[in-house]
Amino acid sequence: MNRKMVFYIFGRIGQVAAFLLLLPALVAIIYSEYVQLRAFLITSLASFAAGSAIALLCKTKNRVIYAKEGFAVVSLAWICMSAVGALPFVLSGDIPSYVDAFFETVSGFTTTGASILTDVEAMSKSMLFWRSFTHWVGGMGVLVFVMAIVSNMTDRSIHIMRAEMPGPVVGKLLPRGRDTAKILYLIYIVMTLVQILLLWAGDMDLFESVLHTFGSAGTGGFGMKSTSIGGYSTYSQIVIGVFMLLFGVNFNLYFLLIIGRLKTVLKSTELWTYLGIAAAGVVVITLNIMHLYGNFGTALKDAFFQTSSIMTTTGFSTTDFDLWPSLSKGVLMLLMCFGSCAGSTAGGLKISRVVILFKLILTEIKRMLHPRAVTSVKFEGKAVDKQTLHSVAIYFAVYVFCVIAVFLAISFEPFGFESNFSAVLATFNNIGPGFGAVGPTGSFAEYTGFSKIVFSFAMLLGRLEIFPLIIALSPSTWKKSR
Repeated sequence: MNRKMVFYIFGRIGQVAAFLLLLPALVAIIYSEYVQLRAFLITSLASFAAGSAIALLCKTKNRVIYAKEGFAVVSLAWICMSAVGALPFVLSGDIPSYVDAFFETVSGFTTTGASILTDVEAMSKSMLFWRSFTHWVGGMGVLVFVMAIVSNMTDRSIHIMRAEMPGPVVGKLLPRGRDTAKILYLIYIVMTLVQILLLWAGDMDLFESVLHTFGSAGTGGFGMKSTSIGGYSTYSQIVIGVFMLLFGVNFNLYFLLIIGRLKTVLKSTELWTYLGIAAAGVVVITLNIMHLYGNFGTALKDAFFQTSSIMTTTGFSTTDFDLWPSLSKGVLMLLMCFGSCAGSTAGGLKISRVVILFKLILTEIKRMLHPRAVTSVKFEGKAVDKQTLHSVAIYFAVYVFCVIAVFLAISFEPFGFESNFSAVLATFNNIGPGFGAVGPTGSFAEYTGFSKIVFSFAMLLGRLEIFPLIIALSPSTWKKSR
């Protein structure tokens, strides 16, 4: 373990966090929110001082990063960013409890969108901005963001990307990991700007457009009204619905589009499966809820929006889908687990894993029927190697185990099975709202402090895809290499 390099990067993250806090501080100046301005400046100065001291003390000529360093750096970064990011909420008094503030900040950076707020409109403008901005930073990944802007990151930083980017396989778009990070963020920024302009052209002002775009781009779902997106026009709802789907696509495909490899994009199994599942969900839900609306157009619009929101693990809502029939709620709960594409900003199992698992099951059945037949699992036109098949199967098993463990840990809460189980799925899959007490009109406010800490840990596990956090917390990881 190259401890000095791990903590050196950790120090640089503290510096980056300090500069990120200056943006909501500027918003506080614009809206004359001086209590909030002081909270942001104090936190920023403290973060910069601590980060600079750590980076200076741990500066080393050995900048090599291997897999375990990547896991450690990523996990520490998310915990650190959440711990620091919670301070302005507490110092300003917008969220007095640090446990609540930490939950809200973890929910922001992990792009979950679960909230303890019962009156979001009462929050100051600058805190609303910071809350949604955490989605945008966390969407592409805290460390991918740092890699894109810090000039002296190691060429082996692809290990950081593999630890942080969701999905079974992460590769380079360009020879250097840092160049790949820049390309990803350039695509991310352009898509963000386009959505802001489209929403601003509708019934949202610039501030609302920026905040809701942050929530869509990061597939997080923090809004600024208790009705989420329900109070906005059909135009705004469609724009957000479409962009949620777009941000749920593997960003590698956008890069391939830019360099003119359209045929490769159109042959993507993951892309067509993702769109096919979304279309099927929209059709089933529309037919199931149409009698509640008496209007096909409105039912289709809400079915499309909620399918897009839940499948991309964003969590925005246009209506209280907790009142929908059991079939529609069942479809949404299934989509909670599926998630979107690998290499996107969304959470969940990922479509690539679902497809590989399904094909693995079919292959195993064929092998049982025809023991001598030569079988293989193919994905994106290529045979999937045994190591990837093994890791996908193991991930699914650990995923199920973690969901059960988190559910048992919070099962003493008096909200009933539907509320508690959907709360676990909503946090672990980084979705936000669930059903019952934590539905689109509810919140996590009534859960105990212990359960909020458990949910915070579940959100981090889900966003980092379990293993980086487990490995980082393992004592053997921190042993010195011989």
